Amino acid sequence: MDYEMDIEDAGPRVTVREVSHACLPTTASATAADDYVAFTLSNVSLAFANSLRRIVLAEVPTIAIDSIDINANSSVLPDEFLSHRLGLIPLNSKNVDDVLYTRDCLCDGECENCAVVLTLRAKCTGSEIMRVYARDLVVTDPRANEWVGQPVITDPDGLGSVIVKLRQGQEIDMRCVARKGIAKEHAKWAPTSAVGFEYDPHNKLHHIDYWYEESAEAEWPPSKNATWEDPPQEGEVFDPDAVPNRFYITIDSIGNHEPDALVQQGIKVLQQKLATIIQALTGEDQDRGHDDDGMNGYGGPQSPTGVNGANGHGGQGYGGMDGGYTTPFVNGGGGNASAWGGVGGGQTPYGATPYGNSWGA
Repeated sequence: MDYEMDIEDAGPRVTVREVSHACLPTTASATAADDYVAFTLSNVSLAFANSLRRIVLAEVPTIAIDSIDINANSSVLPDEFLSHRLGLIPLNSKNVDDVLYTRDCLCDGECENCAVVLTLRAKCTGSEIMRVYARDLVVTDPRANEWVGQPVITDPDGLGSVIVKLRQGQEIDMRCVARKGIAKEHAKWAPTSAVGFEYDPHNKLHHIDYWYEESAEAEWPPSKNATWEDPPQEGEVFDPDAVPNRFYITIDSIGNHEPDALVQQGIKVLQQKLATIIQALTGEDQDRGHDDDGMNGYGGPQSPTGVNGANGHGGQGYGGMDGGYTTPFVNGGGGNASAWGGVGGGQTPYGATPYGNSWGA
């Protein structure tokens, strides 16, 4: 992908240092998707850089096999074992935003908007052992777009991962349903195999206390990222208030996303999280409820809807006149009535209280 880089000194900056085909041989086609990127993130705080790292690891959505209908399985692997192996096969997740989460889809269970169906049928009829590979998974249309759900094949022979081995007479017949999810829910939705993260390679900030026997310099050689920064000078004064502002990040994709797409998706998820917090703190967009075009349709904290009135208790619920804060005991007033009295809320079953309107009666 091509980008217009921000060359201003202020604000976050990204410097791409290396892009390679880590899992592909040198003779592989140049059109194959890169699966490794190393870049420098600068002019940001440690908290921001680490947040981006954690989100790329666990919260970037991907597609993975989530449920399986097993019609036949006479292999040596039990159904649960085979299902687990199928779930861990990486599937192409390009433009995964076109796919809805199952919880957000209006269908009964699965449809082309929230799921991708793959079939796996194989039977060994010869005397030799038959290997079933990821390439044998057949994607069924329709689906959200032309990329999602396709098994990721990175080996030079174009076979993919081995799913199972069959002897003569053994067969498998399965219908797999792939859905959208994140690695925080299950590892099968993980978009990366590793995310490297380092700052201050010369340890100028003294955030690390090296254990050594004779010499820390000899026993702890600097990483390759040290070439991007000047080493500490002899007699350099230590600044206890210094903070890191340059971070060296490497991303190894498993193939379902390109590395640059992983970074973009990570930033997008981070923006969504921050927008949700800002809306919750400021109370903005509460009057728009779920019909707005804001971040995920979030309208602030409100009462759930029900069957008796808007929220089951006479309140307005999402986007109502009271913003969703009406109590269950509304009696024609402002929502502050108690179970025993009127709008004033001071009447109890044992008479008036000092806080009601009938004190001294």
